[in-house]
Amino acid sequence: MQAADLSRLAQEKPLRVLLIHAGEPDALSWAGLYQPLRLAAKLLGPERLHVDVRSPDKFPTDTQRHWHVVLLVADEAQAALKPGNLRSVVARCRSAQFWGGVGAGVLWLADAGVLRGVRTALPWALYPDVDVNDEHTMFTPNLFEIDGPHLTCCGGAASIDFALTLVESIYGAGVQAQIKEILCIDRVRGKDERQRVALQARFGALQPKLTEAVSLMEANIEEPLSTDDIANLVGISRRQLERLFKQYLGSLPSRYYLELRLKRARQLLQSTNNSIVQVGLMCGFSSGSHFSTAFGALFGNTPREERQRKLSGPT
Repeated sequence: MQAADLSRLAQEKPLRVLLIHAGEPDALSWAGLYQPLRLAAKLLGPERLHVDVRSPDKFPTDTQRHWHVVLLVADEAQAALKPGNLRSVVARCRSAQFWGGVGAGVLWLADAGVLRGVRTALPWALYPDVDVNDEHTMFTPNLFEIDGPHLTCCGGAASIDFALTLVESIYGAGVQAQIKEILCIDRVRGKDERQRVALQARFGALQPKLTEAVSLMEANIEEPLSTDDIANLVGISRRQLERLFKQYLGSLPSRYYLELRLKRARQLLQSTNNSIVQVGLMCGFSSGSHFSTAFGALFGNTPREERQRKLSGPT
């Protein structure tokens, strides 16, 4: 799917966001999601943003009310407490322009079969509860995913990054900056950043060589290792390594490694004052032209444009 154009939601006045809270009132996933959105609504005013909160049993009969964004939220600890009226909850979610889940809400939507073919951020602790090798699933180890109209987040502390990313995507960097200042947040993690133990949880027991190879890549961003070096260090042949990456990560080791370095470069461009040349060198690119070309091929803009976009913010 193509990346969602969330910015068009800013034209809705008011933009109505519904959070279906199926977890504990003080759960981290809930607090991390709700507080930034509540502050955004306060800053923007009710004529621009309205955030509704419902428990799963409080809204099915309210068929006349329309929401533009609907998210089903529950901490991973509540995974076994699936709402009894899940079918109507899912129908309500899917009636919105953008919809999805946070934490255990992602698992419930996946169980309902409505996330097939969608890049989905599932909490690593819930991987044992699903068949991650099912051909219809596209579970990723990332903090959150925005795939077309589908919004998913692994929950926990990542809910804050997810909520702040939604705010910036819709209302711009200025509104996000005000909320960051109120919440004393220095940096918002991007959707491509990984849950730190996701790969271990997903493959560690069955594919320790794959997990070890990825760990080597993550530890050697500035001075990249060759595919042969990585294969030798983990004790398998290059062909075996390539087969593991292709089967479980859908990519060749060299491509996966390149994207890992480029995603790190984008994080540095967004969150540091290092020059573009310095960022390239820190991520293993000795040639500025190679860095710019590879960056543009993956993200659709140059490192300079990425830096300028963060400096100026969306209009």
